[in-house]
Amino acid sequence: MSANPRSAKLAQVMAIVNRTPDSFYDKGATFAEAEALRRCAEVIEQGASIVDIGGVKAGPGEAVDAQEEIQRVVPTIAAAHERYPDVTISVDTWRASVAEAAITAGATLINDTWAGWDPELIEVAGEHKVGYVCSHTGGVTPRTRPHRVHFDDIVADVIAETTALAEKAASLGCPEELVFIDPTHDFGKNTFHGLELLRRIDEVVATGWPVLMALSNKDFVGETLDRGVGKRVAGTLAATAWSAAHGVAAFRVHEVAETLDVIRMTAAIEGTMAPLNTTRGLA
Repeated sequence: MSANPRSAKLAQVMAIVNRTPDSFYDKGATFAEAEALRRCAEVIEQGASIVDIGGVKAGPGEAVDAQEEIQRVVPTIAAAHERYPDVTISVDTWRASVAEAAITAGATLINDTWAGWDPELIEVAGEHKVGYVCSHTGGVTPRTRPHRVHFDDIVADVIAETTALAEKAASLGCPEELVFIDPTHDFGKNTFHGLELLRRIDEVVATGWPVLMALSNKDFVGETLDRGVGKRVAGTLAATAWSAAHGVAAFRVHEVAETLDVIRMTAAIEGTMAPLNTTRGLA
């Protein structure tokens, strides 16, 4: 992978659609199929180019087996793919069986947020030649919270783990342009790790792999600003602007329109995007 990944192309927005009753942020707002599809329509209208559909809450909670996860996500993926064939439909899962069913339904990106916990998942992505998100968790068990975690160098650890997965994904058949590396804030990390990853994001971008960042309303934002879940948008958008200015390729978000405004404004300041509507002082 080339070591010069910066380009004038705007970062993509990956919209979160949770088919879960207990999401930390939306509290089950899109658990019902109809509401999930309504949300898909809304975020695509707002400018999302990727829709990430998940069926299991990331944190601790009620157990959800693979069959139930499939029943939650596959109908939504199939309907979204049929209605929006030009939009990338992603499935947020760590299970190979769920990924297989999702790909059959129309998913073309696998968001493996638990860093290869199921070793067959990356093989499924490669076999079907779909995209794959390479995460970093430090080896923690899915749906658990970090406890007294330590890294000698969090950035070096993230780069080593995610690029190894990226190289494996590409070797198995995943298109390189659809292989993302994700520092995976909060997963197996504390707030100081999250801030250092942002501070040194240039090092991650310099690997040449497209970088996806999932910053939206996360605990590291809340702890940094002492804000509860419903009051983290400003902090999230500040971190997004910083990351966009440093070449991050995609953002997984709850607030699509606001994130796209941040991406566009950052690009305009850099001079890589023209203002959308200019009349002031020009008439």
